[in-house]
Amino acid sequence: MAMKKIAVFTSGGDAPGMNAHIRAVARTCRARGVKCIGIVGGYSGMINGKFIKLGKKKTANIISRGGTILKTSRSKEFIKPGGRAAAAESIRESGIDGIIACGGDGTFHGAHALWQEHKIPIVGTPGTIDNDLFGTEYTIGFDTAINTATEAIDRIRDTADSHGRVFIIEVMGRHAGHIAMNVGISCGAEYIAVPETVTNLDTLFHRILKQGRKSRTIVIVGEGDEVGGAADIAKLMNEKFDLAAKVTILGHVQRGGSPTVRDRVLASHLGVAAVDALLQGQTDVMIGKTYNDICYTPLEETWAKQKPLRPFLIELSDLLA
Repeated sequence: MAMKKIAVFTSGGDAPGMNAHIRAVARTCRARGVKCIGIVGGYSGMINGKFIKLGKKKTANIISRGGTILKTSRSKEFIKPGGRAAAAESIRESGIDGIIACGGDGTFHGAHALWQEHKIPIVGTPGTIDNDLFGTEYTIGFDTAINTATEAIDRIRDTADSHGRVFIIEVMGRHAGHIAMNVGISCGAEYIAVPETVTNLDTLFHRILKQGRKSRTIVIVGEGDEVGGAADIAKLMNEKFDLAAKVTILGHVQRGGSPTVRDRVLASHLGVAAVDALLQGQTDVMIGKTYNDICYTPLEETWAKQKPLRPFLIELSDLLA
């Protein structure tokens, strides 16, 4: 059956570039002679039938905006079979033939279940600043997030230099250290703590001593580190080595702001590819990009297989510390 109406939604944490992605989906649908629908509010909007038409006017001037015009949510109702059944009924009543789900692993769990239980064609696109999805080199929002974090830490370094202080700075990344590792290397951090490596407090203290207790030291911590966040590590360093450190948690500032050129291009490319994938009969896959080529990864694999940190990054972090 030929698709006449395709819907797109954003779910989970927002990521810079989602609006560029929505714009690309809407304009590709128009070029392919397909109607485009936006689902407002993620899976909650799907259940409640919050659908809007996405045309050229609705998606004008959004490519440079952060956040998502379609809003986002984490739906407790959709986790339950009854919620997914209600969503499927709402989709069918609206005449939607296929769906593009932009988000992270939680979004993809829901998309996979919707296909398995109700056979509604659906593909995913990787929209998360964590860059933790298997099957794509980069995710939408990652490049902007690391640039935002790097700019903030460069400012913190000025204060650290002026006062000769140790700063322990926490960045996002619940299950993966891609943000922390890239930011840490780019900021010249003396130590980078991430979930993929074992955090050694003795090694950290040794590097601080090499700098000198009154010298500037920058420590980057991914929030998912096994020892804990920045505050936990600062507390342990104080208890074990009588070392006082300033703690900064960058938090949600990393998610906001105008997307970088790389994120705008990636989001646009994936948007076009997602529409074409549905029209070609693809379903239950994530549309990713590896070595500049579009690739399709079964949704289950995107969270079942771990996306490793590149070994050379770990080597760089130790070599250049």
